[in-house]
Amino acid sequence: MSAIAGAWRRTAAGAGLLSPEGVVAPTIFAEMSALAVRTGAINLGQGFPDEDGPAEVLEAARTAISQGINQYPPGRGFPDLLEAICEHQRRFFGIDVDPATEVIVTAGATEALTATLLALIDSPDDEVVVFEPYYDSYAAAVALAGARLRTVPLRQPDFQPDLDVLAASVTDRTRIILVNDPHNPTGTVFPPEVQAEIVRLAHLHDAIIVTDEVYEHLTFAAPHVPIATLPGAAERTLTISSAGKTFSTTGWKIGWIHGPADLVTAVLTVKQYLTYVNGSPFQPAIAVGLRMPESFFTDAAATLAHKHQILGDGLRAAGFEVIAPQGGYFTVADATQLGGADAAAFCRAMPEKVGVVAIPLSAFVSPEHQGDYAGLVRFAACKKVDVLKEAAARLAAATF
Repeated sequence: MSAIAGAWRRTAAGAGLLSPEGVVAPTIFAEMSALAVRTGAINLGQGFPDEDGPAEVLEAARTAISQGINQYPPGRGFPDLLEAICEHQRRFFGIDVDPATEVIVTAGATEALTATLLALIDSPDDEVVVFEPYYDSYAAAVALAGARLRTVPLRQPDFQPDLDVLAASVTDRTRIILVNDPHNPTGTVFPPEVQAEIVRLAHLHDAIIVTDEVYEHLTFAAPHVPIATLPGAAERTLTISSAGKTFSTTGWKIGWIHGPADLVTAVLTVKQYLTYVNGSPFQPAIAVGLRMPESFFTDAAATLAHKHQILGDGLRAAGFEVIAPQGGYFTVADATQLGGADAAAFCRAMPEKVGVVAIPLSAFVSPEHQGDYAGLVRFAACKKVDVLKEAAARLAAATF
């Protein structure tokens, strides 16, 4: 059979997985997870917890299953979850959302993002501006939607963008400014001046702001501030989040998106032909989670910050230069002084040599910029404390 044409090619190419011969490589996450299994190494590569979320949320899912909530939910999501999302946004951020017209439930944040790009990209000349490094699905989804990816680098030591570079990157061709805050993979949080510049540029160039805020409750120095709360932002902002990171239920794939009704309707028009709906018994369970007392959310952030400290201490003892995160699941460390100037090769050797798996930051960077991040490695801190202590001990005892 001749070479198979189709959008899959540009999707794989956008993700950096397509060879010149047309062969699709496995993602770095699949490769490193397989190495962890083969070697018995501790997997600090992929960002999923290894312990369950709150008992109240898990029990609510069991109850929903036993009560027969196992068929299709409404297309926008169960009304109680829609209302809980709106209550949550009002309680924590002072954002008023209409549950009937301004929010939909999605199959995780990734589907929300992909449906948004497919819905709103209208021309191959449209551009999507992202901050680099970026979550790996962004480039793939932008390519699938047929748009051009424009990147704004986040540089060491604080992984903040140069505002002049940001301003030069956003033009009249910019359809969407995609903002991940708190940021994966770097763990940075964007300060008010960066957020304000994003809003200014969106107005200047009539762009839509799309925010990925899945780590909204996992910041360590100050509470998260959604861009939609800034003056003039709500009218052109779609806010995406999900339950997976907050409630340690990544496999349930319950996410949501909210914003102006006309934009949400546009996304729903596409989303209903992707998954249509998902996770019936998990939706009422997440409604329970979103209504939990504030102490749950502050404790979750404090617990994760403690885990980052354990991991960071082990990395420093091993000789890494650690860039302390401001939020999220991941700690980034510079392995250059340990002979890890090529972090991809370094990470491939670590499972056998050290017994720990991590991901090179170059996996989150466009090919032309990988050299700028060549010595940086991302470690996941969202694991049990005893697992992190063992990983820290292995790192500290390693001879690189």
